[in-house]
Amino acid sequence: MSEENSGTNLIWFLTGAALGASVALLLAPQPGKETRELVKRRALDGREAFARGGREALDRGRDLYEKGKELADEAGGALDRGRERGREVISKVRARVTPDDSGETTEGSV
Repeated sequence: MSEENSGTNLIWFLTGAALGASVALLLAPQPGKETRELVKRRALDGREAFARGGREALDRGRDLYEKGKELADEAGGALDRGRERGREVISKVRARVTPDDSGETTEGSV
């Protein structure tokens, strides 16, 4: 199971479990007051589970955002270093092919 789908799958699982439990409670042979209390208790448990899942998803989103930001910063730094290295090489090549005072190009290593 991929990490991207795990949060969605958890929500669907919890929804199915809550619906199944509700149907089972309504069909159970017990007094109405007990059934209502049980449904109320299960509804509160479900709400807490959804809230917990939401917090976990939010935390995961923040972590992914921070990792993405770090990767973007690293990529930007690598791009800047590559650009600077390219400028250095171009300067060396230009210095190598630029004519000196006698009109001849200078030969040197890059």
